[in-house]
Formats: sequence, structure tokens, C-alpha cells
Amino acid sequence: MPAFSLEPSQTARCAELRSLAAERLRPLAEKGEPGHVNRQLIAELGRVGLLERLFTSGALDLCLMRESLAYACTEAETALALQGLGAHPVHTHGTPAQRNRWLPAVREGIAVAAFALSEPGAGSDAAALGLRAEREPDSSADPPTQPVAAPDGPARWRLTGEKCWISNAPEADFYTVFARTTPGAGARGVTAFLVPADRPGLTGSALDMLSPHPIGALAFDGVPVSADDVLGEVDRGFRVAMGTLNLFRPSVGAFAVGMAQAALDATLAHTARRDAFGGKLRDLQSVAHTVAEMALRTEAARLMVYAAATAYDEHAPDVPKRAAMAKLLATETAQYVVDTAVQLHGARALQRGHLLEHLYREVRAPRIYEGASEVQRGIIAKELYANLEAM
Repeated sequence: MPAFSLEPSQTARCAELRSLAAERLRPLAEKGEPGHVNRQLIAELGRVGLLERLFTSGALDLCLMRESLAYACTEAETALALQGLGAHPVHTHGTPAQRNRWLPAVREGIAVAAFALSEPGAGSDAAALGLRAEREPDSSADPPTQPVAAPDGPARWRLTGEKCWISNAPEADFYTVFARTTPGAGARGVTAFLVPADRPGLTGSALDMLSPHPIGALAFDGVPVSADDVLGEVDRGFRVAMGTLNLFRPSVGAFAVGMAQAALDATLAHTARRDAFGGKLRDLQSVAHTVAEMALRTEAARLMVYAAATAYDEHAPDVPKRAAMAKLLATETAQYVVDTAVQLHGARALQRGHLLEHLYREVRAPRIYEGASEVQRGIIAKELYANLEAM
């Protein structure tokens, strides 16, 4: 399927999702409390089958879901995405026992997942993680590359340190946690653990953020984990993190495109009916050209998102570069489009409850999370030079 053209069935499905979001999901979102997990909304995502699709769909379908939901209900989009981000490592790297324990509950919207990578001193620089996974004395003295069973039981660690800016924290039911198992090894010394929220020593607090979805900090005070909690392999958790982000970064771009399209459509309607200077706003060439620029950038971002997602689905070799490009272009574009829409609407767009006031608060965070724009530029440049050296 060409990356620049959707099948009629896909277009129809996107329209259905927009209607679903507006009619069934938005009322539940409006009942939620900002900064807290909306379990009613998540349960409804499970009932309508969208959470199931997180694990049965490809990257392009994930993008279409996120774009469609974002257009009509950003809260539903974010709730869906956070479930996928937190649970995807379990789906792809978990043991049968881990998957059986958590994934059915995630699909049904009963269990809330979270992806715990960022730290106070290691946000974009994920290889600099400081959360320590220290071997218990009764385990092997030398850090192995695989979980090694000591004479009296499997490998065990204690997690000590902090995580910060974790979506769904501290209200999630389980966390995909990335911790350092080998000091001084950079990205090669990180292990992914599945940590239930009720583990002793794990506490959390909510953070008051600009974005309305729940974000918090986690404190690990000797939290016990064992080989049974490892996702993937010991010291290879960075691959788990990057594999997850390569899938979800294009779909962050899709989220941004959905918001940009909503802002563009609102601006088209407003400028077509708003009286100004003896005519309609759209009759002013400066306004018409600005709206054209908004549409141009939105469509360009959409096409890059679809291309990146298609590359992921086709196992193309340049997925990291394409994913970074898609997230970078789409999130920066959405910031421009929403800001410009506010400018063309004037003061009314700054009123609490206005669509654009809501989008203005929502659109800023995607330029930072899952790798800030500067990090995406670094990834793109690294991939370009790596390809040059390989020639």
C-alpha cells in the first residue's frame, strides 16, 4: 500500500473513530479529573475494542487510531497511547506468565500501564539512567549477561532511585521500569523490569503539569525484583525501550496531526463566517495565505507520519531515522498550526473551555516527551552519517 494513499476502508474507519470519540468517549473524558487516571474512559476504550487493537495492529493502524481520536477527544487518544506505551514491552518481550497476568486486563481496560524511563537527571539522555538495580547478596557476585540462578534461587535485585515525568504515575497498576544493572556500561547496562505498583518500597506522587493527563514521580526504596520480572534480557533493556519508541514515535506524530487538523478545521469555519473590515476574514489575503500554510504543513506532516509507520510495518532498515523525522516534523507543525489558529481566532480562543485553549495546552508536551525535538534531530543526523560511512 502506498504510504501517501489510504484505502477507502481505512478512510471510513477513521471517520467511524472520530464519531465514536465525539459521541461516546468525549462525555466520559469530560467527567474525568485533570491530572488523574480516568478509569471509566479506559474501560470504555476496552469495551469498544480499541485496546485490543493496540496488540493486533501495525504501526500505520496505530497512527490512524491516534490521529482520529486526537481530532475529537485528546483525552481518549492519550489514554489509549499510554496503555500501549506501558504494555507494549510486556507484549513483545514478556514471558508467557507476564503476558497472561497483565495483558488481558490491559485489553479490557481494567489494568492501567505505565512506561517508566525518564528520571530527574536523565530525561532525553536515556543511556544515563541512574535508577540502580543492585544484586542481593545471595545472588551471583559478578553481573551476568543473563539471569543466573544462585544455589538458593533465581537472580534478585533491589531497585533504588527515582523516576520522574512518568505518564499515569502514580496511579498505574504496573510499570515497565528501566534500571541500571551494570554501572558504567551506558546503554548496554540497562535492564527492563515489569514492576507491579504494590511492590514494597515503591511510592509515587502526582506532578501538577500544563498537560491535563496524569504525570507523576516514582521513588524506589529497595523495591524487590527478580529474574521473573525481567522483560527481555538482563543488560539489554535499552533495546526494549528503543524498540517501543520506534513504534510509538510516529504515532506521537499522528496525535499531533490530529490536533493540527482539528485546529485547522476550526480556523476554516471561523474565518469563513467572521465579519471583519467589510467582509469575511477569509477575504483578507494575509488570512487566506496563512490558512493555506497551515493546511500545507499539516498534510506534509501527515504524509511523513504515514510513511514512517509504513516503513516500520515493512521492517525497513531506516525506521529509527523515519520515526524521528515523523515525530519531529509533526509535533513542530502542530505547535505552529495550533498557535496560528489561536492568533486568527483572537481572544475567544484563550477562554477556558474553548477547543483551541484546550489544544494549546495539549500541543506543547509532545515536542518534549518520547525524545525532545533536539533529540530527534540528533537521531536523524546520527543515522545520516552512519549511512554515509557505510557506503
